[in-house]
Amino acid sequence: MKVNPTKVALKLEYDGTNYFGFQLQANKIEQPTIQGELEKAIKNLTGEELRVLAASRTDTGVHAKGQVVSFRTYSSLSINTLMNGLNHFLPEDIAVKEAYIIPDTFNVRRDVLNREYSYFILNSDTRSPLRRNCTYHVKPHLDAEKMNQASQALLGEHDLASFTSNLVDCKTTRNITRSDVKRTNEIITYNMTSHSFLPHQIRNTVGTLIQVGLGKMNVNDFCDIIKAKKSGLAGPRAPACGLFLMHVNYTKPFGEKN
Repeated sequence: MKVNPTKVALKLEYDGTNYFGFQLQANKIEQPTIQGELEKAIKNLTGEELRVLAASRTDTGVHAKGQVVSFRTYSSLSINTLMNGLNHFLPEDIAVKEAYIIPDTFNVRRDVLNREYSYFILNSDTRSPLRRNCTYHVKPHLDAEKMNQASQALLGEHDLASFTSNLVDCKTTRNITRSDVKRTNEIITYNMTSHSFLPHQIRNTVGTLIQVGLGKMNVNDFCDIIKAKKSGLAGPRAPACGLFLMHVNYTKPFGEKN
């Protein structure tokens, strides 16, 4: 064992379908979480009982292509062996894609520049068994151009109280640097980038944009919801299955890659 611990960052990909979010659930140890599975794998590999820190606490059923976590280890295993060993012990729906040795001062949450999320809608007459866990099926035709037009109103700094129903603090202003809707055949993708998000903000946004796409709401109505700054006004909330944490971007480089 090393005298001084090594700080490690991992880039994770996971299917969140079978998990109660990333974070361990208080007083609900029996409920599986991404954090719980990862910490279990670390213990099986190194014998260490520790806590990992995540860049973003994804909710129940939400997926990730580029989640980032960190922890300190006294293990003498090489970074590549550590990555391969964790993948051996992790379940098939969670994988370590990259591993880094990072400076002790680097904080995977505090040093974030922004987080990129995407939401995928299957806009098709028929459901897809193969895509059921990673898209939200909407049968009626959606006007993606109108949805995109509405989404542009979110760009910049706004008070987004209307897009959350769980106000955890008094600050509801967020700076949105990307907000757009694109259609590729029967898949409609909503992309949103910001430094941080309010609880359920993206899913409430998607649910409201779907109303625009269905013609039940126009672009001005969408803008009025933004201006209202009234908690719980947006929605209905889209289900978690279509939401992915795509990338976490940082203000400075990680460190030594595997």
